[in-house]
Amino acid sequence: MNDPNGLVWFRGKYHAFFQHNPHASEPGETVMSWGHAVSRDLVHWEELPIALAPEYEYDKRGCWSGTAIVKDDVLYVFYTCISAKDRRQRQAVAISEDGIHFKKYGGNPILREPPEDTPDFRDPAVTKVGDTYYMLLASGKDGVGKAHLYRSEDLLKWDYAGVFMENAGLGAVIECPSFSKFGDGYLFMCSGSEDENGLGATRFFYGDFDGKSFVPRIGSRPEKGPYFYAPQFFKAPDGRIILIGWFSRWDKPVDPNARWNGCLTIPREITVKDAKICSFPVKEARHLLTHTHELVRVTKNRVTIDTGWRHPVAYHGDVEDVVILEDDMLLEVFINGGEAVYSLHLKEQT
Repeated sequence: MNDPNGLVWFRGKYHAFFQHNPHASEPGETVMSWGHAVSRDLVHWEELPIALAPEYEYDKRGCWSGTAIVKDDVLYVFYTCISAKDRRQRQAVAISEDGIHFKKYGGNPILREPPEDTPDFRDPAVTKVGDTYYMLLASGKDGVGKAHLYRSEDLLKWDYAGVFMENAGLGAVIECPSFSKFGDGYLFMCSGSEDENGLGATRFFYGDFDGKSFVPRIGSRPEKGPYFYAPQFFKAPDGRIILIGWFSRWDKPVDPNARWNGCLTIPREITVKDAKICSFPVKEARHLLTHTHELVRVTKNRVTIDTGWRHPVAYHGDVEDVVILEDDMLLEVFINGGEAVYSLHLKEQT
């Protein structure tokens, strides 16, 4: 599995879709599908049958990343489809009455061409502001990452509204954007730019949106990695912004004989405090947290994590609190209420 997709609350359950190759432990463009799991508490999950799989000419090369939204008690999932003919990235939608069985829209692809000459046009992120639906599309051109903005009244017909945000600091191409109204502003998040280790990074912004473009007030990268990528957030029924990320392995070759490859992080709540964007485990999971671990050393102005591998992990600054989540494979370390987060692979220690 890789990117989380279509995170949404629908008919009494949390739904988490994800990029999934059901036949092997590595991505495969002709089989890339949407896996599916549901939960009532964000901690215990039940895996369901595959929700989307390559089926028609327009998505024969895969059903790639996207998002979900509910309209009139019907679930709409948007995804990037790649044609068997020209391998261009286009956008499609599938619709479900029950959240399990999906019917692909007869008018797919709903967006057939990017607004400018670029091969990168993917990862639709749909949200509603007022009475208008907005879609962000990840893109980039001439070394500048950008998100294109579309608007719709019915989720099926979309009109181009301009460049939502562009910045060379985001990398040559952004990926997997998320966008939502939050408080008196808006949260925007995207992956793609490299971190200090040359690995993929995710950046968060909080700012203002006028219906055409986004202007950040603050920016942050609370997740220091090094293997956290392509997260997605959604708004829960109680108004919380909840995020789930993909734990990737960029510097390791895929073992073709492995029974699985990739996993998702614990769901986290995104908050903004003291001009900082923070990421901290949801309240439903806090009984799983501890304050100490043999690999984590804490002083009043430094946190060091003994990884035993080539990417050094150390936090420098005032340390008010540290909480830790450990499972069979991962160690997730949250510093100062989620101002800084490190997600590590415990397998490196064995």
